[in-house]
Amino acid sequence: MNNYEESLQLHKTLRGKITVRNKMDVRTNEDLSKVYSPGVAAPCEAIAADKNKVYDYTLKGNCVAIVTDGSAVLGLGNIGPEAAMPVMEGKAMLFKKFGDIDAFPICLNTQDTEEIIRTVKYLAPTFGGINLEDIAAPHCFEIERRLQDIGIPVFHDDQDGTAIVVLAGLINAAKLVGKSLFQLKVVVNGAGAAGTAITRLLRCQGFGDDKEACVSVKDVIACDSKGIVSKDRTDLNEEKIHLLEYTNTNNVSGTLQDALKGADVFIGVSKGNLLTADDIRLMAKDAIIFALANPTPEIMPDEAFKGGAAIVGTGRSDLPNQINNVLGFPGIFRGALDARAPRITPAMKLAAAHAIADHLRNPTREQIIPATLDPAVAHHVAEAVRAAAGI
Repeated sequence: MNNYEESLQLHKTLRGKITVRNKMDVRTNEDLSKVYSPGVAAPCEAIAADKNKVYDYTLKGNCVAIVTDGSAVLGLGNIGPEAAMPVMEGKAMLFKKFGDIDAFPICLNTQDTEEIIRTVKYLAPTFGGINLEDIAAPHCFEIERRLQDIGIPVFHDDQDGTAIVVLAGLINAAKLVGKSLFQLKVVVNGAGAAGTAITRLLRCQGFGDDKEACVSVKDVIACDSKGIVSKDRTDLNEEKIHLLEYTNTNNVSGTLQDALKGADVFIGVSKGNLLTADDIRLMAKDAIIFALANPTPEIMPDEAFKGGAAIVGTGRSDLPNQINNVLGFPGIFRGALDARAPRITPAMKLAAAHAIADHLRNPTREQIIPATLDPAVAHHVAEAVRAAAGI
């Protein structure tokens, strides 16, 4: 059997990859009276008097909701909430494995922005954090933005998690090819959730007056399926128009190939088989290629190297330099939960990226980022995020 067949058989056998287990056994009437009536009235009254006590007496402080509407699941598209469940269960497994966080799939039978926002607000008393997952652009931007004031961290992993791990890889890759991070010219292909978040982080958006806390690359040119996102385009949505406030400083127009001319870095979060070796030859010497479309990258490593690339990363586990969100979200939420942070700030995201990059003490061109299954990464990230929270 291949991986797909084995996975299908595994899921059928397990009938769900996660479960709920009690932290203590209930064997006697005395046990029952403590965990339920009448004894349970005591923590209820304590929380009623001070809502913050919910962190002391319940699972809230170690509990994350993985919320999706099933509109952008992996590379499968808008397959709906039921079909999204296996992915959300898998995400919950990774939260537990690497962050020791109890996470639960919340698959919503609505794709209405207002209903999703309202539902997450209703759920907030139960959870210590919200991981938005597989929600399509552009409404994912508004959903995340409008949930930042609910008192607990709300983090869209397809946006921010991808951006953080990409930045971590780029920090080490730039060092290895002897280029300054803030002098890099970057092309991001894909102007959806991930591409927009990557661009924002690389250009230090969201830091307000504290931009000295980060290092912005020299320029980013964003591309979508119709070419370069430029001021000359008349078909841009609101999010892409906003992108132009901090990208494409020379207002270059044209195709993806036009954008690649002289670029130091290509970051693809789009679709497979878009580039050839000849396209890589358009780029600057020692080009860095992150071709992250899954399961088929925008360009395979051997083809990119043939065109002169110095470092190539993909989203695949069977190729070197896998750029995988698993390196980010367990530690990010662990640190945010431990700090009881009300939100995940740009400074916390930047701290996570540097922690991931620094965790690999001796990066090479074949390994610019820690191994995806390295259990120590999440602890390192959590410490950095907790410190950056400043709480």
